[in-house]
Amino acid sequence: MNWTEASSLATGAGTLVLAIATFGSVRSANRAARIAEQSLRAGLRPVLIPTREDDAHGHVTFGDGHRVDVPGHSAVIDAENGVVYLVVGVRNAGAGVAVIHGWRAHAFDPDTPAASAERPDPDDFRRQQIDLYIPVGEAGVWLGAMRDPAEPRHRKLEAAAISGARVLIDLLYGDIEGGQRAIVRFSAQQSEDGSGYNVTILRHWNVDGVDPR
Repeated sequence: MNWTEASSLATGAGTLVLAIATFGSVRSANRAARIAEQSLRAGLRPVLIPTREDDAHGHVTFGDGHRVDVPGHSAVIDAENGVVYLVVGVRNAGAGVAVIHGWRAHAFDPDTPAASAERPDPDDFRRQQIDLYIPVGEAGVWLGAMRDPAEPRHRKLEAAAISGARVLIDLLYGDIEGGQRAIVRFSAQQSEDGSGYNVTILRHWNVDGVDPR
């Protein structure tokens, strides 16, 4: 037996075993880190839904003094002096504080199926002028106003507010750390007795994560 060759083979085999063990250890550590990160994200993830019917009324005063009272599971869409005011009661059903970043609203187009539409572009959202935080398990309100008649959606949205037609409202929101952004699409439609707008969810989209669909 050539002891030199045997020694080289033994050394090579030992190095290979060590490399395999190291690879397995690193892979296991990476998997554990991913699981820990997912758990952390799950603990911070907000989910916005409409308020319940038994939730307290939300009271909102806009910067120009316009006041709105919105009951639970409802929205208010007003048009006054060329301004369209929009308010939606929202509840956080997730595990983390929700921070609303922006919004977009438009009159419902029956020729465009709202529930199957592609995810809106986050760059198309209007930024909130004030920070809106919705605590975990709590109800709050979202508010926005469209004031410039020159905006492309203003005329149709104002007409919908006056006639009581259906309106779609998209909210862009995320967690308290600025991540896990998502978009929720609300549909606001007047009740049969014309007393107010009922709110339903049409769709959720993930922006920063993998969409479950």
